[in-house]
Amino acid sequence: MSAARNPASPGTLKERIVTLLARVDAPPDDAAFGALALQAFAWQFDNNALYAAYCARRGRTPETVTDWTGIPAVPTAAFKEVDLVAGERTTHSATFRTSGTTQGTGRRGVHHVPDLSLYHASLLPNFAALVLPDDARLPMLSLVPPPEGMPDSSLAHMIGVIVRTLGAPGSGFFASVEHGLDTTALDDAIATCVGARQPVCLLGTSLSFVHWLDSGIRTRLPAGSRLMDTGGFKGAARVVDETELRAWYTARLGVPATHIVNEYGMTEMCSQFYDTGLRSHVRGEPAGPTHKHVPPGVRTRVVDPETLQPLERGRVGILQHLDLANLGSVLAVQTEDLGVHVGHGFRLQGRLPGATPRGCSIAMDDLLRSAGRRP
Repeated sequence: MSAARNPASPGTLKERIVTLLARVDAPPDDAAFGALALQAFAWQFDNNALYAAYCARRGRTPETVTDWTGIPAVPTAAFKEVDLVAGERTTHSATFRTSGTTQGTGRRGVHHVPDLSLYHASLLPNFAALVLPDDARLPMLSLVPPPEGMPDSSLAHMIGVIVRTLGAPGSGFFASVEHGLDTTALDDAIATCVGARQPVCLLGTSLSFVHWLDSGIRTRLPAGSRLMDTGGFKGAARVVDETELRAWYTARLGVPATHIVNEYGMTEMCSQFYDTGLRSHVRGEPAGPTHKHVPPGVRTRVVDPETLQPLERGRVGILQHLDLANLGSVLAVQTEDLGVHVGHGFRLQGRLPGATPRGCSIAMDDLLRSAGRRP
């Protein structure tokens, strides 16, 4: 039976979601997640007219959806075409945009986040559990510009919150929009930490690390140092294989493989995913296949690109994420990323190649028809 027609008030619903988001190290609570997802779906149905029309067009309403897996996912391409906002924007709101690439800035996806507190409630405990599982308090050195210089970048906002909330004295930003990466200042900060035997946490995109390594840096960071990288090389003139890049981190910076954590995030989502390797190492667990941890407020499905039906474990399909922290937009997001289930998480397998599959195309067409953009 659906509980969705009796949705909690936004305040009560948000408080329950925040409580669940903090339980990063607890066993997955599928019952609590499912109940919150149905209530959040009902609230979004009542407060996001475009999404409600899309759901109704697909025959999915709070009266008919009885399980979180039935909540319709919106293709990421939709964020380039329409505004998907649930509820009213507040003074704590933000608007994040995807990076402009081959389609130009006019085709950038836009994610309106009416209340950043849910974003932060998902970000901080998840980062701490996967990147700081030993409770280390470290200087955070960012190779990404501060959020003031990139106010519409979800990555800059994310790293800014981490540096200023979790960083020890000595934390800072070593890049700017105007001048790019300041390798001299970064090298000086690293030398200071090495001299003091102070371990550090480096944060940046894969491409920013390549630029830094190309400048000739060679050092051995103090034991306990770690590195978080994110993103790929889409549209970049320089491409480095992930295995090769990780080998560089160890050879050029002295960061062991156990302390290299890759992050996977999306502008269209308020939650992020991190490798499990460092946490497993700290816990003394056997080394297993590297994969992404799914935080407590998210459930990830691997689905067939043509039918959008879930695939059995071991098969590669496109990833759908349902993120409770996305209360202010749409819960369920259908990506163009390929993945396969591993343990309680997933491993990325690249991007969907070629033309948009039929299932994804139909979902996008339904959304545009709901918005009156198609006859």
